[in-house]
Amino acid sequence: MTNAAARGLSPRITELAWGRMTVDGLGTGKDFKLWPGGGRAWDWDETGTRHVPGIQPLDVAELIEHGATVVVLSRGMWRALQTERATMQLLEDRGVVAHLAETNQAVHLYNELADRGEAVGGLFHSTC
Repeated sequence: MTNAAARGLSPRITELAWGRMTVDGLGTGKDFKLWPGGGRAWDWDETGTRHVPGIQPLDVAELIEHGATVVVLSRGMWRALQTERATMQLLEDRGVVAHLAETNQAVHLYNELADRGEAVGGLFHSTC
């Protein structure tokens, strides 16, 4: 566990390239779910996520359960990943601020919020 995770802070994304991300304390992988105090690989098969219709309500529910009050949802490097309307409705209903952005922009925003100590979570897709 990193010092940030031990303090309940959201882990920083330290590297991003096509198909590869490195997250402080979590290592390297393709896609990640991150939240205050930790995170894990994001396995789309768990919720049936596909580029269309996109990010599912269950994908973000785990972020909320771990205390995220702000979430950053990446759309992929080519903005191919969509987000279901029900997902955005769930976030709104829970009072969670949501940001959608291309992956490079999403990583920059997420790291900025994490560095400020915000209770930020995110879903990051490192390819299309």
